Amino acid sequence: MTKAELVNQVAAETGYDKATILNVLEAAMSEIKKNVASGENVYLRGFGSFISRVRAEKVARNITKNTSIVVPEHKIPAFKPAREFAAQVRK
Repeated sequence: MTKAELVNQVAAETGYDKATILNVLEAAMSEIKKNVASGENVYLRGFGSFISRVRAEKVARNITKNTSIVVPEHKIPAFKPAREFAAQVRK
């Protein structure tokens, strides 16, 4: 499902116009990105959590030059689904 399809589906279910739904969706995604980027986790009860995880430093290989490089510790965004959500997907 694309963002446009999601907007159309929510607009059909709620009766609100598509422009309003798109603005709300964009604002929600922007706030989630801003909070996770600043190190805060976002918890949506019954849906899941948007969190920032730390990847440890590691040694990687550049196979074209046949050299080793060190990839420093860094943060990555992650999503952890709620238990109910994960159970619904499994069925």
